[in-house]
Amino acid sequence: MTEQLEDREIGPVTVLFGEGGGKYPDGNSLLIRGDEETIIIDPSLGVVARHGEGRLPEIHRVFNSHCHEDHIAGNHLFPNVPWHVHSADAMGFRSIDDFMGIYGFPEPIRSGWRQRCLETFHYTPRPDVTPYAHDDLFDLGDVWVRIVHAPGHTRGHSMLVVEWGDRGRDERLAYLGDIELTGFGPYYGDAWSNLEDFERSLDTARSIEASWYATFHHIGVLAPEPFQERLARFANRIVERETALLEYLEAPRSMDEIVAHRFVYRPGPAAEFVDSVERRSMGMHIERLLARQQVEEVEPGRYVARPK
Repeated sequence: MTEQLEDREIGPVTVLFGEGGGKYPDGNSLLIRGDEETIIIDPSLGVVARHGEGRLPEIHRVFNSHCHEDHIAGNHLFPNVPWHVHSADAMGFRSIDDFMGIYGFPEPIRSGWRQRCLETFHYTPRPDVTPYAHDDLFDLGDVWVRIVHAPGHTRGHSMLVVEWGDRGRDERLAYLGDIELTGFGPYYGDAWSNLEDFERSLDTARSIEASWYATFHHIGVLAPEPFQERLARFANRIVERETALLEYLEAPRSMDEIVAHRFVYRPGPAAEFVDSVERRSMGMHIERLLARQQVEEVEPGRYVARPK
């Protein structure tokens, strides 16, 4: 398996691509070598595979962009070094039950998901996880990692900007985590997700100046122009979902009907958690449209678009 996994070096950064270019449940992790420390960001299942064949150097710290199963799958390989995550997501490392609270899935989905996180993604509690905050700067020895808080996907989701160069910190690679730029679009379907925070974080990502932009899933590494193009399409998926919802609400619809219609996922058979994600995601759109008076609640739990 690991012979098929690609590594790409960009200055002090090595992108450790997962299977299928980081297709879920795998992902693309970052290895960063400074003169004094080597760190790994979001160790994925691909890192677990590499570790089994001795393909990793000594790691001094683990950084997580946020606390989700696919991003922490390799954390357990490094029990004797500090783990870092944003303070808003640190609770997820206290216990498996606290971790489940991030998702907010109801039973019986919660129990099955709990078991999968333990068995497939090797969830390991770490109550002493070291929290970081927005604009924290970590010096690895002529290589720096800067934290950019970018909530919405989770409360603590963050981007990490790697900076280096002969003329100071003039070379940059921005790691976007799960601002993943895929055609699926932004994911804000968990208990710790927030639609409007995600939109603000997309604006933050747009403003970051770097030579390279890396995502955890699928896309990999992009130069500035294609990054901006993909980011615009990615952000527009939110607009497309809301527009489609307003069209669907030309007739009164219940929340159950909205969930069944599928605005985030494709219609048809789906994973057991999809209804929960649809309900939470589109519920945030409904709340916003109600506040803007574009939709009204004609009876409890039943909504219709107002005439334009």
